[in-house]
Amino acid sequence: MYDLTDVLDFEALESVRPGSNILVSGPAMSGKEDLALSVLADGAERDQGSLVVTTGDRAENVLEDFLDRAPRADESRISVVDCRGDGSRRGEATAAGSYVYHVSSPGDLTGIGIGITECLEYLHNNGADNGRFALTSLSTMLTYTDRKTVFKFCHVLSSRFDSAGYLGLFTIDSSAHDDQTLQVIKQAFDGMIEIREEDGRREARVLGLAGQPTDWQEF
Repeated sequence: MYDLTDVLDFEALESVRPGSNILVSGPAMSGKEDLALSVLADGAERDQGSLVVTTGDRAENVLEDFLDRAPRADESRISVVDCRGDGSRRGEATAAGSYVYHVSSPGDLTGIGIGITECLEYLHNNGADNGRFALTSLSTMLTYTDRKTVFKFCHVLSSRFDSAGYLGLFTIDSSAHDDQTLQVIKQAFDGMIEIREEDGRREARVLGLAGQPTDWQEF
């Protein structure tokens, strides 16, 4: 089971089942990506595998930010799928031992799926039998393809992470989509961490993972 309470102190996050997929939803600039990467970095400090799919930033920037968060992490257990590629699909190990897979665009869901599979194999071969995954963000994907396709993609990943024993976090900008789109996407997930800003403070609550929704709490 995964304990996420070092990052977000909710009882509902004390014991999250491997294979669970969590949607991290909130408006723009509310700290969604920061929260997701912090959850992964917390696992990396415990020698768990870390896999990030980035749709908006280059792999080298993601790796630099990630290692700032987890300076004791084993770099051979960190991998990134970079969706800002040069038009080709290719994977390569960095000099420091991380694995990066390049995909042509955030709309190349087949390429992203291949990259995730390769990264999981690389992490497994380097001793990471479990780990944490983050995709930032589904909103970018939804500008390239329709919500039903993205829903199916998330559903396929859910079974893949279940087999691998990984925990998945997917961010979405709640202010960028209509209610119907958000409702369709939510159905692909086991639970949700919802974020809002109130009077200059960031607050979160957890839905769907353990009983009733939690109260809002500053983080």
